[in-house]
Amino acid sequence: QLVESGGRSVQAGASLRLSCAASERASNFYPLGWFRQAQGEERMFVAAITTRGGDAFYADSVKGRFTISGDDAKATVYLQMDDLEPEDTAVYYCAIKTSSGALTDGQTYSNWGQGTAVAVSS
Repeated sequence: QLVESGGRSVQAGASLRLSCAASERASNFYPLGWFRQAQGEERMFVAAITTRGGDAFYADSVKGRFTISGDDAKATVYLQMDDLEPEDTAVYYCAIKTSSGALTDGQTYSNWGQGTAVAVSS
């Protein structure tokens, strides 16, 4: 079970840190990915981390602005979002990768959280 938090309304240029708290043991929630879905659009890959301190991968649209990291002691994965843009407005979800395939493919993930909403105004 995953629970996202940290989303809220901010102005462009602001920073937010989203949290994805897992009820599973730390060894069971990697690889973990963040996805987002804007209103009326399909869910899109944002970032993924393979293990604590392991490789991180980002969508081109957030590369250099977002950072994904994990804290095994808290069984939590974070998504630090800096220099937010109105285009980042969406509901953000985290999920665990449970089947083979591309890290960017949401179909290979399960245990989706309920999402946390981020709204960025210009």
